[in-house]
Amino acid sequence: QVQLVESGGGLVQAGGSLRISCAASGRTFSFSRYAMGWFRQAPGKEREFVAAISGNGGNTHYPDSVKGRFTISRDNGKNTVYLQMNSLKPEDTAVYYCAAVYTPYGSSWYDLSSTYDYWGQGTQVTVSP
Repeated sequence: QVQLVESGGGLVQAGGSLRISCAASGRTFSFSRYAMGWFRQAPGKEREFVAAISGNGGNTHYPDSVKGRFTISRDNGKNTVYLQMNSLKPEDTAVYYCAAVYTPYGSSWYDLSSTYDYWGQGTQVTVSP
């Protein structure tokens, strides 16, 4: 089992920045063996892919809606994945979830929510106009 705990959400004005974190833990857990992703869900909307990173941290992927504004990174020594969000817009308001999936392929990332096995509880990000 893998436990994921997000933190760092909050209220920010449009154009501002925020960094959210996701700390992973588990028994006999090797964080670098897990590809990680960030998803978000706004009220009344479906969960949306935001960013993904491979286990070795060498590959990342973003949808067009956040490309150039958001950056995913990871520190395998701290079992933590980050999402740096810049130039935030009101439409970025949502609950942000991190997710993990075991993979033997250290350079692979995944953008489908159904691929992921473990999810955090989410952290609220609110962007005011």
